[in-house]
Amino acid sequence: MTEIPAENYAPMWAEDTRTTPPLVGDERQILTAYLDWHRTTFELKCSGVPLERLSDKGVPPSGLSLHGLLRHLAGVERWWFRKQFAGEDVPLLYYSDDDPDQDFETLDGDVTEALAVWRAECDRAREIVANAPSLEQTGLHFASGQPISLRRILVDMIAEYARHNGHADLLRERIDGAAGR
Repeated sequence: MTEIPAENYAPMWAEDTRTTPPLVGDERQILTAYLDWHRTTFELKCSGVPLERLSDKGVPPSGLSLHGLLRHLAGVERWWFRKQFAGEDVPLLYYSDDDPDQDFETLDGDVTEALAVWRAECDRAREIVANAPSLEQTGLHFASGQPISLRRILVDMIAEYARHNGHADLLRERIDGAAGR
């Protein structure tokens, strides 16, 4: 097998705290490790940015910002794990029927608080997943009224973070030139 020179790999983040997902493990271990890897990747892309710059919408005509993505991902964590899977009666974050895009568009409030809310939602989601007896356990998919398995939710969340980590790459590079895989 030919070795790839280290300089040909995309650079790592300077303060990379991620745990590499296992190469071997059961389904729950693999899926939760990848979701946590993506969560930590998103946090790395936000780290080191001055708080006032996290709200920069730096890739016109897009209205995306790191702050908006942070708010959006907190809401998505809550929506999938707490509301649809666990059936918790909790209010939506950064959403109303009158203002459905406030997660991205209404960037008032403390960014540090938004980060704390996101971390708390991730922690609660981890608890819910850890306490589920099986990935076959289902919640209610609100859009269809059909059951949805925890397995499917984990896969959807990995896809959600992968997509938004790509957006975060562009936003972060635009802010200060930082890049990393």
